Amino acid sequence: MHRMLIVFVAKLALFLYLADPDDYQPPIWKSYLYQLQQEAPRPKRITCPQEMESRPKYYGREFHGMISRDYADELLAGKEGAYLIRESQRQPGTHTLALSFGHQTFNYRLFYDGKHFVGEKRFESVHDLVTDALITLYIETKAAEYIAKMTTNPIYEHLGYTSLLKDKMVHRLSRGRTEPRRVTFQSEDRISSPVVRRSALKETPEKLSSYEKIHNFKVHTFRGPHWCEYCANFMWGLIAQGVRCSDCGLNVHKQCSKLVPSDCQPDLRRIKKVYSCDLTTLVKAHNTTRPMVVDICIREIELRGMKSEGLYRVSGFSEHIEDVRLAFDRDGERADISASAYADINIIAGALKLYLRDLPIPVITFDLYSKFIQAAKLPNAESRLEAIHEGLLQLPPAHYETLRYLMAHLKRVTTLEKYNLMNAENLGIVFGPTLMQPPEQNALTTLNDMRQQKLVVQLMIEHEDVLF
Repeated sequence: MHRMLIVFVAKLALFLYLADPDDYQPPIWKSYLYQLQQEAPRPKRITCPQEMESRPKYYGREFHGMISRDYADELLAGKEGAYLIRESQRQPGTHTLALSFGHQTFNYRLFYDGKHFVGEKRFESVHDLVTDALITLYIETKAAEYIAKMTTNPIYEHLGYTSLLKDKMVHRLSRGRTEPRRVTFQSEDRISSPVVRRSALKETPEKLSSYEKIHNFKVHTFRGPHWCEYCANFMWGLIAQGVRCSDCGLNVHKQCSKLVPSDCQPDLRRIKKVYSCDLTTLVKAHNTTRPMVVDICIREIELRGMKSEGLYRVSGFSEHIEDVRLAFDRDGERADISASAYADINIIAGALKLYLRDLPIPVITFDLYSKFIQAAKLPNAESRLEAIHEGLLQLPPAHYETLRYLMAHLKRVTTLEKYNLMNAENLGIVFGPTLMQPPEQNALTTLNDMRQQKLVVQLMIEHEDVLF
């Protein structure tokens, strides 16, 4: 196991060096907590000298039946790491794990639901549970002050690969991205033609924003020794020693995860699907400014479907739309949605709407939903556009860019209204509930807000050249 760890560190060091020798700094893993885990007491099972008929089948000879706490203390006295299980005298039918540590006995209510547990962690055996408990007790006793301060001098931002990957990603994304423009709508000007609209704007510089993404941390059990990639300290315990980002694979202590910046760089190998995947996660994994589903579907629609009557309003066959979804999930950008595969353009339009509707966080995010609804309720036209514009500036960059690209496409759809019979109002009816969903997912709220949802999308299409 130690040899595997050395090989891993060597490979990581080689990668960092090859990425950029000038920025490379060798990682220094801190061994103090690892040494403490090696020193922790080992479990010693105190067996019952007689067979207990009341013993549950999932316990072994460490079960002593209904004995008093004092008697359990006598059996464990002077035996560091010793443990036994007893049935509670106060609550018959419940069980207690008695564990000797630091010259005292700790008593834990013990549960079983297919696995053994006294807290959040669940173990295959009582022996493993006790092993983990002794490690935790020993380390937290010996190194309480050290643990409290271990996040104060992290290595995370100092390792060459962290800043290097971040800079490269921001550079790639910024090349193809349109930055939000802050504009001011003048009340004395009527918002009518594009020429008048542009003359009504005062552009101000907007701070460059990057595609930030928070890490998707989940509790993880590491096989073999692992070190925290934030503080460089050992992740102690037998199971669930820390958390791992399911999108990029970053491994850190649970307490360190709260301090890691929002700089997740998703690994494409960890993204299992395209549909129902967080929008920012998908674009970062594919190194694009927008989801490729949006680009590919719009490209196909503009190639052969812009004059199709009822475009986006007429539904395609749901089975074929599902086939398109599966193709994107399976093949990604290589998915074939050409006319030879799907002659009906409504299938492609339906697949695009399905993608936008199935996003876990809508294009117009939950936290900004009410802001856009309130903007649509304003009686003054200029105030409405100003409020919608302010809301757009608060969208996450990937959401903003997706919405900008989609609205530009829908604007082009309306220029062919005499063929497809789809104006901005009709498209607003179709895309309002697709792009905007109330955070509480209340059917009554959605019904009451449908008019405002439609109006928001309608205004974004009609004034696309001003709002974006």
